[in-house]
Amino acid sequence: MSDTSSSDAHDQKPPVEGKTSSWLHRLDTRYAPPVLITLILLAGHLSFGILESYKTILLTIGTSVLTELLLGRIVLGKWRNLSSAYITGISVSILIRSPMYWPYIVCAMISIASKYALRYRGRHTWNPSNFGVSWMLFTAPFSVAGLSIQWGNDLWPMLVIWLLGLFIVWRANRLHITVTYVVSFIVFSLLRSAITGDLFWAEVAPLTGPMYQLFVFFMITDPPTTVGTRKGRMLVAFFIAFVEFVLRLNQFIYAPFYALFLVGPVAKFLELRRKARPVETASAGA
Repeated sequence: MSDTSSSDAHDQKPPVEGKTSSWLHRLDTRYAPPVLITLILLAGHLSFGILESYKTILLTIGTSVLTELLLGRIVLGKWRNLSSAYITGISVSILIRSPMYWPYIVCAMISIASKYALRYRGRHTWNPSNFGVSWMLFTAPFSVAGLSIQWGNDLWPMLVIWLLGLFIVWRANRLHITVTYVVSFIVFSLLRSAITGDLFWAEVAPLTGPMYQLFVFFMITDPPTTVGTRKGRMLVAFFIAFVEFVLRLNQFIYAPFYALFLVGPVAKFLELRRKARPVETASAGA
């Protein structure tokens, strides 16, 4: 589950004959994320008008797709699966706000380009849309803002999307990441409420919004940029929630994006580095 939905995974060879169940599983996980993010988009826009305009979503999806096609062909010499670009385009169009068009174009381009430019041992370490959105919010605060809308009292869109999202991340074997983060977020919300004196439910409320649905179902569960072990992924999810807690206490508005931006790549880098050491040692011994 991710906005790289795993374009890396989808570039694998087709299944061999006789493994129909495995082929069906890959087909399901391949198209489920685009369907879910489309539902988040439709529910959010029809209920609360979360899109600036239909032009911006077409612009960001088009830019993401074109950038993916060009860089995939130029850098890797092949045409990439475009579900990742589609998810990135929708994520960008939902998560940033600007009266101008250029931030959407730049954010979509930066997001996709990060997969090809920021790599370690052949793997990209930042979730694409998290990198692009965080970069734009930090470097262009006078031109770009982030989405800050909750579902309010209309619980049905939230319930449908959360149930579907939880089912999909369960099928993708990423449910433990989402649950760990959500539980950690709630616990830290209670602690933050005790420290600041704000209402507990006001601290928890962001979980009901489209922004956090994208965050917990796509960004933090991104297979190519999460670590390889179940315990490791749960630990990283906890640390993301902890860093977000610290950032929120220090009045960082876009704390979840910055927390993942800081924690996720470091965890992935350390894992890749650790796995490389036995190979380097064996080569030195030879």
